[in-house]
Amino acid sequence: MVKGISRRVVVVDSPDQRFFEQAIFILRSDAAGEGVSARQLVDEARQVARNYGGGGRGRFSRLWGDLNPAVYTLMGAGATGLLWMIAALG
Repeated sequence: MVKGISRRVVVVDSPDQRFFEQAIFILRSDAAGEGVSARQLVDEARQVARNYGGGGRGRFSRLWGDLNPAVYTLMGAGATGLLWMIAALG
């Protein structure tokens, strides 16, 4: 069913179009009259799209998840070496 109502939308293109081409945000009807610029709307839409898949993770969790796997490898190797050294001295 199609209604005769026009809506304002913000369309954000995906930086990596492997799975998704665009995200489409439908603006609330009262959002246009609040003195918000088009640039602010686009910036807010990009921020929401970027953070949407994070599941509400905290800052530390986001930083931990963004680490390069090489860092995990070095941390594990360092911890293993430290444990071996403690065992050898003890």
